[in-house]
Amino acid sequence: MSAATGRLALVTGASGYIGGRLVPELLAAGYRVRCLARTPDKLRDHPWRDRVEVVRGDVVSGEGLPEALSGVDVAYYLVHSMGGGRDFVNTDAEGARRFAEAAGEAGAGRVVYLGGLAPEHVELSEHMASREEVGRILLDAPVPAVVLRAAVILGSGSASFEMLRHLTERLPAMTTPRWVRSRVQPVAVRDVLRLLVRADELPEETNRTFDIGGPEILSYAQMIQRFAAVAGLVRRLIIPVPVLSPGLSSLWVGLITPVPPSVARPLVESLRHDSVTAEDDLARLLRDHERIGFDEAVRLALRRIDEDRVDTRWSSAAWPSAPSDPLPTDPDWAGGSLYTDRRARHVDAAPSELWRVIEGIGGERGWYSWPLAWAARGWIDLAVGGVGLRRGRRDPERLRVGDSLDFWRVEELVPGELLRLRAEMRLPGLAWLELRVGVQDGRTVYCQQALFHPRGLLGHLYWKAVTPFHGIVFGSMADNIAARAAATDEPAVRT
Repeated sequence: MSAATGRLALVTGASGYIGGRLVPELLAAGYRVRCLARTPDKLRDHPWRDRVEVVRGDVVSGEGLPEALSGVDVAYYLVHSMGGGRDFVNTDAEGARRFAEAAGEAGAGRVVYLGGLAPEHVELSEHMASREEVGRILLDAPVPAVVLRAAVILGSGSASFEMLRHLTERLPAMTTPRWVRSRVQPVAVRDVLRLLVRADELPEETNRTFDIGGPEILSYAQMIQRFAAVAGLVRRLIIPVPVLSPGLSSLWVGLITPVPPSVARPLVESLRHDSVTAEDDLARLLRDHERIGFDEAVRLALRRIDEDRVDTRWSSAAWPSAPSDPLPTDPDWAGGSLYTDRRARHVDAAPSELWRVIEGIGGERGWYSWPLAWAARGWIDLAVGGVGLRRGRRDPERLRVGDSLDFWRVEELVPGELLRLRAEMRLPGLAWLELRVGVQDGRTVYCQQALFHPRGLLGHLYWKAVTPFHGIVFGSMADNIAARAAATDEPAVRT
């Protein structure tokens, strides 16, 4: 437990992979925790929500920063542009500057930032260079900063782990880019979280970068073989080839794994050079030398996946440029045309059974309609730089507000009544899908509504073009969900 028990910690990026796991660790260490969130409702269903204070705000615009940083002893800056987006370098830098300035004005004690482990004296990719720039901005600010740099983070749901897992599980033989020979020092997410908490134990004046890594240095090819052994798979055949650029490699990763190319690219680019710690000063200063080995980190992650205990995933964070407003149900919503596709079915099942099917939709179970159409839409989305269909689910049975669900995100969840999804695929407009449970004349009713707000002429043309397929896609979806709920004695499977 930290010696700083009772201090106030601010966590930015609490809806993301690391931030969502850091909050309960801080609470367990005795901290009072405040979270800064652009959309506080995304934190509503987290198990720790009633134990933290949440402030609405945004690091880039500066909204809410004075309130969020007031009285803070340690501020965790865990914000970065997931998947890039337009002008992400300037956006990340501007956010760091505003946050650093606001922290100084509020008299915050220190800032802690988690960046990437970048080698020196090499030309860095835009993503790695951006992480380094954010670290420099925080270190040059008036408030002392502790910048931790990690390479591959091993944990259930991390993008690095998902990429490694799916490449290994799905490809018994593979031709791979040269970066599979790069030396990497992976680190378990449990160690990362512990060190983030304990970073606040450093002397108050500490203002520097620390490299953190696990106890082993491996090539990516060795990581694949070690993962296969832990998972009980046969040894993989790996044939490196020199022709795949980072761009082509990210497309290849996007084809094989749920990680879309826009997210895979910074991961791939970070592997082009060796990612090995240059020092281990943090372990010495904190007297914290215990590190989980690669094999044990993989076992722990696989166990949590098997037990459906993945707390956060790489896709937990909001997608760049994904729409956040307006909502079609907002009283002040005034967006011109709003196309709708409404369908209702009587269901020969209890409302609870219908809700079970609704909440379990997507991921491995699919969408209860024409699988080829959904798959094709996912491939198209990947081709134009979107997230694609295969992000899957955090949990196979339960959802919470803010969860990613294939190329949707859970916008509203009223247990037993309503699931509203907001589209995060690339579209010429805004789209939602609502699934509801109702009762009419004593009978269970399934209500389904797709909504689309077009942007410009292209948006109107898009809706007109896909309307002929709605009977197949949305009609069969309504029929099959009703049928699945009625078949209460049968396990749910992909339809």
